[in-house]
Amino acid sequence: MAGSKPQAAPAKVTPKSTYSGPVIVDPVTRIEGHLRIDATVENGKIVDVRSSSQLFRGLEIILKGRDPRDAQHFTQRACGVCTYVHALCSTRAVDNAVGVKIPKNATLMRNLTMGSQFLHDHIVHFYHLHALDWVNVANALQADPAKTAALSNSLSAGRKETAEQFKAVQDKVGALIASGKLGIFTNAYFLGEKKNEAYYLPAEADLMAVKHYLDALHMQVKAARAMAIFGAKNPHTQFTVVGGVTNYDALKPDRIAEYKALTDEVIAFISDFYIPDLLAVASFYKDWAGIGGTTNFLSFGEFPTNEYDLNSRFFAPGVIMKRDIAKVGAMDPKKIEEHVKHSWYVGDQARHPFNGVTEPKYTNLQDKDRYSWMKAPRYDGEAMETGPLATVLVAYAKGEKNTVAAVNLVLGKLGVGPEALFSTLGRTAARGIECLVIANQMNGWLDALVGNVKGGDGELYTPWKMPNEAEGVGFVQAPRGALSHWIKIKKGKIENFQLVVPSTWSLGPRCANGKLGPVEEALMGTPIFDPKRPVEILRTVHSFDPCIACGVHVLDAKTGQTASFKVL
Repeated sequence: MAGSKPQAAPAKVTPKSTYSGPVIVDPVTRIEGHLRIDATVENGKIVDVRSSSQLFRGLEIILKGRDPRDAQHFTQRACGVCTYVHALCSTRAVDNAVGVKIPKNATLMRNLTMGSQFLHDHIVHFYHLHALDWVNVANALQADPAKTAALSNSLSAGRKETAEQFKAVQDKVGALIASGKLGIFTNAYFLGEKKNEAYYLPAEADLMAVKHYLDALHMQVKAARAMAIFGAKNPHTQFTVVGGVTNYDALKPDRIAEYKALTDEVIAFISDFYIPDLLAVASFYKDWAGIGGTTNFLSFGEFPTNEYDLNSRFFAPGVIMKRDIAKVGAMDPKKIEEHVKHSWYVGDQARHPFNGVTEPKYTNLQDKDRYSWMKAPRYDGEAMETGPLATVLVAYAKGEKNTVAAVNLVLGKLGVGPEALFSTLGRTAARGIECLVIANQMNGWLDALVGNVKGGDGELYTPWKMPNEAEGVGFVQAPRGALSHWIKIKKGKIENFQLVVPSTWSLGPRCANGKLGPVEEALMGTPIFDPKRPVEILRTVHSFDPCIACGVHVLDAKTGQTASFKVL
């Protein structure tokens, strides 16, 4: 990321609006369901908000009575993007229940596949799910391609881009706009309309971001291919089993070399493009360092040395309350509960996941009391943000040297202090930091695996026996946040199975005590410049990475006018 220092971005002030009224964003679609954001705006700022999941999942019901070993094949279908995390979590839950100790090579293989999952997920999130919330694609037509190439190459010594390359992208964008068939860029099309003042980037930065959006489409495929080398396929990997993994063929030198070549290319892209682009865009949106923050943070940690010791994980588990990074508490699984008082389920009792009940009871869409299919997870009674920002904060507070260096790099480049992390901008930056830190560990884990194999240790599996009765839990710090699967086994079958997923932590509704869920808390006070195109809502919602898929429709309840807003 070396190179000449680009000209500092001018300070921006969030544009003001006097709008008062409702703003309903529905649906914000996800692979595991549909999300509705119902906000009330007064004098241009959100004063009340409800986050509502609109599709019942029901995997907990489907799994009852099945063989525990089947759980991973069902649960990873909860998501079509980060499928491996559910396979791993279910397998860890059964590993824990039956008490099997897996070989160290199996742990390394699981870590490497999880690392590839993170690299893939974060590249896709930044460029394809989140970047267009900050980039006005049509404005790229006003850019000077030569100046764009100079800007881009100044951000990283690893870039050798030419004016001709940027001109070719500019021509493609121009042809799309001229055709009226804007496809993937619809949500960032403002040409010929009143300029949306919520977008700050100069034309050259917009053109640079559009080109790298297209480049990243090819790069994410390589990260997915790397996952498939060890995981047998992608999505929905098929190499994890209770007791270890089964991919002995992946230990062959040619397969490892193929994995390494793909991974090295992805790592270089992260260092030379993702992180510099993140910093370049963020430098124009520093006002967002004061928007979209939450209060409490929970990380399960990830990438273990010993699968059965959470504290052996490269990213350590931990809890931060009230933004006090000077005090990191230990993660206590007994303090996790799921509330249903404001969800479409029977009852109002908060339960620990081992005793969880999933009994649906839908009321109606206009219900302000029970308004979501998501339960409301709480830790020690508090709503917790659990994604990359939580992971980075815990690692930073505990002094993990790689994370500290990456955080200090980002804060220094942006000229902001650690307090800026508690925001939408900080959450987006933390995802990049997490990605960079993991990328820099990948070859170390691969070298350890190769060293074991060369030393004669190629074991990947430990035999075990199914108990008649048992219970277990698997903890995964997934790219989107804290994931846990809780299983009770009776007569060798699943008696109860509960999934507490990152999107539930982040996007769940109020709890029995009326405390807002994290995304609800983060949206409070958010300025809305144009209620017909509430990009500010999307910026914060997308920063939690809730698997946004196709489109958003905005309804003004006063006029009844519906506007379309593509989200890609």
